[in-house]
Parts: sequence; structure tokens; C-alpha cells
Amino acid sequence: MKPDTAFDDFVDVLDYPMFVVTVQADGESGGCLVGFATQASIDPPRFLVGLSTENRTTSIAGTATHLAVHLLPRELVKVAELFGGETGDAVDKFERCDWHVGPEGTPVLDSALAWFVGEIIARFDMGDHVGHLLAPVAGGASGAAGRPVFFDDVKDLNPGHGA
Repeated sequence: MKPDTAFDDFVDVLDYPMFVVTVQADGESGGCLVGFATQASIDPPRFLVGLSTENRTTSIAGTATHLAVHLLPRELVKVAELFGGETGDAVDKFERCDWHVGPEGTPVLDSALAWFVGEIIARFDMGDHVGHLLAPVAGGASGAAGRPVFFDDVKDLNPGHGA
């Protein structure tokens, strides 16, 4: 079996949380649905977010100092679909959902089960994504119980931009 085929077979069985990442810089706001994200360190706390090089959010994040990372409840998968299926080049996503200005000026989605804002402490090339290593500076949780949106919930979504 070719290594690419084996890897494809491996990732096809994964079902992992999806995140909505939002950003504000230079008077512009953006946000997108992200599947490439993970805790990267316990002490000090670090979180890694991969943003597609094709995405408008990535261009805004290029000059930003902070990103907000959100977990959405499964019953609000429509908000995840908004941030994954539309492009900020054509649609103001923030006009279509409830949000507020959070720490460091980042847009924070009111519907999030939990969220945090992280300072971007490093950026690096990850192929078709740009890695953003975050040091958390603030966060919150709704206190609601519930399963977050997972990949399986949005796997048939047509993305606003290619990966």
C-alpha cells in the first residue's frame, strides 16, 4: 500500500472537534471553520491552529496579534456552516450571527460552548495551511452541557474557499 493511501485511510476514520476561529486586524474582521487545531502544550499552555492559505481569514490573521477559538454546540451547526460554507469575500458572516467584541478586539461568538483568545506567538508554514501557535490570554464558557460540532457533522459542507 502506498503511504499516501495508508494515510488517507487513517484520516478517513477520524472524527474530531471543529472550531470557528475569528480575527480582527487593521479594521477588518474574519472568521472560518477550522479542523486543523489542537492543544500543543500543557505547561505553558499552547494551542495550534492551522488556517488554510486560500482563506480570507488567513490574510487578516497575517497582521493580527490574537485569534479567538470557539467550540460551538452541535445544535448550532448552522453557525459552523456559515463560517465554513461562506467566504468573507462575499458575505459579512458577523451580520448573520450574534457576537461581541472580546479581549484584544477579537470577535467572540455568543453561541459558543467555550472560547478563548490567544496571542499569536509564532507562525509557520504547514503546506496548504499556516500554523498559528497561540498562548491563551482570556476565555469563557457558556456553562451549557452539550456535544460540540465534530467533523462528521460538517463533512459534506461545500467550503467557501478550497482547503
